[in-house]
Amino acid sequence: MAKKLTEVEQYIVDFVLKTRLERKLTQEDIGFILGVDRTFIYQVENQNHRAKYNVNHINLLADHWGISPRKFLPEKAISVNKPEDKGKLS
Repeated sequence: MAKKLTEVEQYIVDFVLKTRLERKLTQEDIGFILGVDRTFIYQVENQNHRAKYNVNHINLLADHWGISPRKFLPEKAISVNKPEDKGKLS
């Protein structure tokens, strides 16, 4: 079984899926916009796979939809559990 996406990765997947459905687009439509096969979009949207969008995908979709790439991210950072002080930057 594939490793789960992080919360921020899942947020992006959910945003793209929600926007895709609102705009009545198919997985094939998104694949065409991104220059990838529909099966990649299926894998991104299916929680049993680890596939995810990268920053280039986000930029292409934002440009196509006429929105800021910032819309793909939550307004505030999502807290993550991390080891105390390991690699901590001040």
